Amino acid sequence: MGLLDNAKEAAEATGEKISRTVDDTKGRLSDKADEAKANADVKAAEKNRDATEAKNDYKESLRD
Repeated sequence: MGLLDNAKEAAEATGEKISRTVDDTKGRLSDKADEAKANADVKAAEKNRDATEAKNDYKESLRD
């Protein structure tokens, strides 16, 4: 039965490796999604800042 035990151990090791690979891939995808969301938040904040600066510049020009 040594051959069957070896085959069983090899199958278990393969299953564990596949499981780790799937978990790693899920983690990478999650990280990429978080990065994309953060980049979108930064772009929105920059647009808001630029709009506020433009509004303030316009108001300042009216005061002159």
